[in-house]
This record gives sequence, structure tokens and C-alpha cells, in this order.
Amino acid sequence: MSPLLILLVGMAAVVGAILVFRLNAFLALIAASVVVALLGPGDPAAGLAAVAEGFGRTAGQLGIIVALAAIVGSAMAGSGASDRIVTGFVRLLGEKRGALALGATAFVLSLPVFFDTIFFLLAPLARSMFRNTRRDYLKYLLSVSAGAVATHALVPPHPGPLAMGSALGVDLGVMILVGIVVGLPSAAAGMLFAAWLNRHMTVEMRPLAAGVPEPARPATLPPLVPALVPVLLPVLLISSNTIVGVLRSADPAHLATWRALSPFTATLGNPGVALLLSAIAALLLYWRAHRPTRAELSALVESSLMGAGVIVLIVGAGGAFGATLQAAQVGSVIQHAFAGGVRGSGIAFLLLAFGVSVVIRTVQGSATVAMITASGMMAAMVHGLALPFHPVYIATAIAGGSLVGSWMNDAGFWVFSRVGGVSERETLLSWTPLSAVVGATAMVTTVLLALLVPLR
Repeated sequence: MSPLLILLVGMAAVVGAILVFRLNAFLALIAASVVVALLGPGDPAAGLAAVAEGFGRTAGQLGIIVALAAIVGSAMAGSGASDRIVTGFVRLLGEKRGALALGATAFVLSLPVFFDTIFFLLAPLARSMFRNTRRDYLKYLLSVSAGAVATHALVPPHPGPLAMGSALGVDLGVMILVGIVVGLPSAAAGMLFAAWLNRHMTVEMRPLAAGVPEPARPATLPPLVPALVPVLLPVLLISSNTIVGVLRSADPAHLATWRALSPFTATLGNPGVALLLSAIAALLLYWRAHRPTRAELSALVESSLMGAGVIVLIVGAGGAFGATLQAAQVGSVIQHAFAGGVRGSGIAFLLLAFGVSVVIRTVQGSATVAMITASGMMAAMVHGLALPFHPVYIATAIAGGSLVGSWMNDAGFWVFSRVGGVSERETLLSWTPLSAVVGATAMVTTVLLALLVPLR
């Protein structure tokens, strides 16, 4: 069978399993991997072995990071560290710039915390600001969304960016730094859109839907600097290892210095070590706020790990799907079709990555599944190919596409609607275009960086 036809069958298997049969994304991706393995050239047994190999490799690389990041998020929410960061931004920027404060807080907090948790934490702040100002409720909600979705799609340790980096062979530090660089203008564009839409669309604050309680805040909040430690520590440690590695090659005049620092940054900047230190810091903040018993602390960790386990399975299944596509020789066919784009600027591959991600996200709803699936496909396509730019830009193009096309089949759509107290029609007119603006800006920024700063 033609490799291109195998690719189409694999995509149809993923989307059909999720939409038609309502299978969990893990089962859908594994089933599609088996289908691709059986249709691919060579011995079917070898193809099926690639399923297990791809799953094991990806889950082994990312499982620890995802699990530790889940602990960090839960502990920060429970300790009040997240609330303290919000109040710090509001004091710094002033209540008149409340939307900017909420968006900036969402961007920073989303580094280790998942989108739904961020929105659940910050939506009550948007409601509180509206009670004080009696205006701009939609602007507050959309600003939170813009900051949170940009980081969620672009910056590890979120599972989508982690899976993309693993599939495309991108160093985690590079993924973090470039993700932040692309995410900042994307979030800013989203907040500008929020301000514009707020002037043309009025949304009043309504009572929350049944079953959506206002989250309780701890009696006392931790100081700002300790509250920021679990967020910034892993970013600084992992990035320092990447930066020192770059300087060892780019700055021969101080080679001895960079060689001396390298063992320390390689150890502390190891993603597992960095996230472990962050998790310890977050748990210490939780202990300081509540003085929990060992059983209570264990319950917090266990509940976090149970949620992380599902994510690890899905990410690992995405790795299996990518491995089987690579074994089916899909890459060589696509490389030939886009050879002209690679010989030139290579922008054709970025457009393909963005477009594939948009289609998958629009059809099946999950940004994470879109990123995992599209990165597996693109990894098979660019394998062994000399791109004119760093493959991290393939990842950020996919991430941008994963934000376009969010509607009623997306969990984030309903989180925004129910937790924000916004009707379905209003959500379609606000959340859906906001996500598209953030994603399109990420794509434009990616193209500009790939042309001006190729990192090769």
C-alpha cells in the first residue's frame, strides 16, 4: 500500500475512533498504530514491535516529568501559591490594568499547571474584579484564557509540547526557551483581541452553573518569592543547561569556564531533577499552609499521579503512532512532495505542520491529541532531512495549529463556558476566535523566527 494512503488511513483511524466510537485518546492512538503497522511494508511482526518500542521510548522520556509537573500544580493550588502570584501581579500593575495582570499571571502559572486548573483558579479573580469595576468581565476572562492557552500549547512540561519535543528530537531547554519566545507575542495578541472584542460585545457576569463552586482560598498566603520558586526553578535550571551547552560551542574564548559549569548544569538541569526540586518546593509550601498529616500529603500526591498516569499513556501512545508512521516510510513520500520547499526556505513544512494540526484539532477537539498526532506524523516526514531551520519551529507551528478550531468538541470550550458563566453562543463568539488569534500569531511568529533566527 502507498505510504501516503497509509498516512491517511492512520489519521482516519485516530479521528474515527475518537468521534465515532468515542474511544479514549489512548485507545484510539494505539489502535491507529496497530493499523499502520499492519499496513506498512515488511514483516507485520516488526511493525507491531515498533508500536511497543515507540510507546516505551516516549513514555520513558516523559513520564517522570509529567508526573512531577502534576504534583507541582496540585500543591501550588492547595498552598495558595497561585493566589499569591495573582495578587502580586495585580499590585504591580494596578487594578486598572486588571486584565493584563490576569493574563500575565495565567501565562506564568501555566508553566507548570494545566489550563483547566489555571482557569478554575483565576476565574473567581475575574469575577471579583468585575464586582469592583462593574465592567470588562469578558475582557478579564479572555485575558486569562490567552495567557493560559499560549503556555499550555507551547511550553513544557505540558504534555503536548513535551511530546512534540520528544518526537522531533528537540532539546527540552530549547523547547522551553523558544516556546516562551513564541508564546509571549501570541498571548499579547490574544489580550489585544480580548480588549477589542470587549468593546464590541457585552457579557454580564451571571451566577455559575450548578456544580461549579467558587474555590476556597487558604487563610494565609505564602510570600511572593517562595510562591514563584516552583514555577521559575525548573525553567531556570533546564534552560541553564541548554545555554551552557550552546556557549561551549559559541564562545571558545571562555571554553574552560563553560566546561567547568557543564557538569553542574547537566545535573541540576536534567528535567527529572529540575521538576523534582520544583515538586519538593511546592510540597513545602503546601505543608507550610496546611500542616497536613503524612496521610493527607500522600493523598495529594496520589491524586495528582492518577491524573498524570492517563496523560502519560496518551503521550506514549502518540509516540507509538509516530514510530509506526516512520516505519511505514511515510516520510520519504512527503519529503519528495515538499522537496522544493525544503531546498528554499522550508516554510512549506511549517505550513503543512500548522495545517495538519488545525484539521486534527478541529475534528476531534483536543489540542494535546492534535499536537501528539501531528508531531508524530511530521517526525516521520522530516526524519533524516536537512531542514534550513531548527526542528523546534516545526513544533511551534504544530502548537499554533492546535489552538485553531476550538469549538463544542473541546473540553476547554466548556471549561470557559461553565466556569466563566458564559453562554454557548457567547463562547463561540469569544473563546473560539480568541484561540484562533493566539494560534495564528504563534504561527506567524514561528515563520519569522525560522527565517530570521534559524538556530542552525
